[in-house]
Amino acid sequence: MAEKKQKSSLRENIEAVIIAVIIAMFIRTFIVQAFKIPSGSMLETLQIGDHILVNKFIYGIKIPFTDGSVLVSIKDPKKGDIVVFKYPEDPSKDFIKRVIATEGDTLEIINKKLYVNDKLVTGEQYAIHKSNKIYSAMVSSRDNLRKILVPENKLFVMGDNRDNSHDSRFWGFVDLKAIKGKAFIIYWSWNKEKFGVRWNRIGDILK
Repeated sequence: MAEKKQKSSLRENIEAVIIAVIIAMFIRTFIVQAFKIPSGSMLETLQIGDHILVNKFIYGIKIPFTDGSVLVSIKDPKKGDIVVFKYPEDPSKDFIKRVIATEGDTLEIINKKLYVNDKLVTGEQYAIHKSNKIYSAMVSSRDNLRKILVPENKLFVMGDNRDNSHDSRFWGFVDLKAIKGKAFIIYWSWNKEKFGVRWNRIGDILK
């Protein structure tokens, strides 16, 4: 009798673990996923060692194990959103950048100044330039980029650390199907250099 109860208890524990795993996979696939920031391309908004949560539901429900086909569409990313996406040149890698322009927008960069739809973009408090050097368009597209039109179902993204970000200025547009979600909160932050927790960053809402 005791052996039977033991087997029943073991079975219940196994079932509980399986259910917990299924729920965790469901949440990770459709609702929220955690990511770690490995580089400084989004400074000062995101520091190296920040751990963030990404809302995967906000832009729609995607069909798992597909190229990003949407089952239920909710809304598209808008200018200013911080998004995680599959890197166009290597989809096995995830990148995080800020949406600068969406389909139908024109975009131009003149001596580090950003123009969207022929208007100078001002008030980007999150954008920083750490170098005074300006490259011509013949040398690099970092500081000068000819006027371009963002195609349908595409996004133009840039890092907040404008002088040190590998983004759409160099490799082009991001397809909407490649978007994984919108970053919305820092839940943990570890300073590797000082070997300590950045307690003041935990819980920060990303804007």
